[in-house]
Amino acid sequence: MAGEQQLLDRVARVALAPAVPQPGESLPGSTPALSAGPLCGTDAPADKPWAQLRPTLRASLFEGATAEVFAACAGGGVLTAWALHLGASPLVIGLLGALPVACNVLNLPAAWFTYVVGRKRLAVAAVGASRLVYLPLVVFPFLSLADTTRLQLFIALVALAAVLAVIGNNAWIAWMSDVVPAPVRGRFFGQRTMFLTLAGATSSLGAGLVLDALSPRGWKGETLAGLAAVACLAGLASIWLLRRQHEPAPADTRDEHGGLAALAACLSDRAVRPFLWYQLAWHAAVGSVAGFISFHMLVNLRMGFALVAAHGVAVAVLRIVAAPLWGRAVDRLGARPVLILCSFGVAVVPAIWMLPTADRLWPIALEALLSGVLWGGHGIASVDLSVGLAPRGGRPFYLAAFATAGGLGFAAASILAGLVASFLPAQFLLFGFSWTAIHVLLLISALSRAAAALLAVRIQERDARGVPELLRTLAGDLPKTMTVKRLPVPKPWAVFPPTVRHATARGRRRAPASAPAP
Repeated sequence: MAGEQQLLDRVARVALAPAVPQPGESLPGSTPALSAGPLCGTDAPADKPWAQLRPTLRASLFEGATAEVFAACAGGGVLTAWALHLGASPLVIGLLGALPVACNVLNLPAAWFTYVVGRKRLAVAAVGASRLVYLPLVVFPFLSLADTTRLQLFIALVALAAVLAVIGNNAWIAWMSDVVPAPVRGRFFGQRTMFLTLAGATSSLGAGLVLDALSPRGWKGETLAGLAAVACLAGLASIWLLRRQHEPAPADTRDEHGGLAALAACLSDRAVRPFLWYQLAWHAAVGSVAGFISFHMLVNLRMGFALVAAHGVAVAVLRIVAAPLWGRAVDRLGARPVLILCSFGVAVVPAIWMLPTADRLWPIALEALLSGVLWGGHGIASVDLSVGLAPRGGRPFYLAAFATAGGLGFAAASILAGLVASFLPAQFLLFGFSWTAIHVLLLISALSRAAAALLAVRIQERDARGVPELLRTLAGDLPKTMTVKRLPVPKPWAVFPPTVRHATARGRRRAPASAPAP
């Protein structure tokens, strides 16, 4: 029981990790709002009896599944398919793909909105609106509009949905931080992450297969409209499930009143500043190509939608499988060496993307393996450093500042990358090889990630060990991680066994591994 609890705590850290777009998303567990777990919260006992709280947690599990259905039918490869169907240029497609992360610059005003409007009220309104805003896409194929007007309306809808998703995600995290009791927080979000991975994999592959089957018959527009209708139905279901969930009274509101002071302290904190610079540089390096990879897979490599979705599912599953390995490493050696190792490792990923051609796709399997494992460790280390560097009193605003720094870097790099891609020829010869504009962006991203990884070396963490010791630890723990049978099967109809419920009722408490104390 204790071993399973530790495993779920470590898997939960994948849910906590900030989502970085991967090629061909919808990536299970990455849906904006309602997929991540809360980064902070109260350790006070739940203000409702466990028998009444349990339906809330069950509703949260199924709400996460509706979020994955929405993402599969209105995000990732489907979003790129819409853009291609409407005649968008590579520049526009890249910017559309970058919007969800770039909108993280709104985390600071979103935190203020959450305080003013209320957590549950804002989460239900913003999350529901972010999904129902795609309703006009259902009638897009039947509207008598100019192609330019269709594309402009589509861009406006995607931008509005991204903004609303960031606002809703901020409110939901603040809400769930107090809903889930501390003794079971890691276990709950560990089970939730695995359940969402299953739901996301099924819905993503289903959407890809439908597009591959119907698009060659000339029904691409109608198929996309049908997927938009399914996404909106999932949005309606999510609103109903959100409204059924309990909202406890805020444990303490003094932190929100000191928000500006906490933000000023974050920007002037010498211990935090290296991590802020790393966030800015790292997300800029990733953003220089992230929005264009889905286009590259569908157009340049001529991969089908189902294969693109399968790639995203493989990355997500590998993140879950590798989570216990990285979780143990962070617990023993600290987050800093894991962040350094994974940052340098992820710098190789864009170089691998330069190898595939339409007739040679096997390098993508290698890329999926490396991306799944390394992004999983990178996300866990980033979360642990974020929470560890932020003092409890001003933690929400420190975390918002970290997200804003990443969003600024991602947005700026995406815009510059789009301009570079628009000025380069579609195809040209260099050093005897055929290059496209995306190959140039991949090279820039690889070099930029390596440079950003050097900034991770400057980050300080108390009692952290070195990278050589991390490598020795990983070599010893790898055989344990390869034992897939250790992964517990999530059961959404029975959120927790009675032993956990009784332990909570008797007041047995322990510090949740997924949210280390400052």
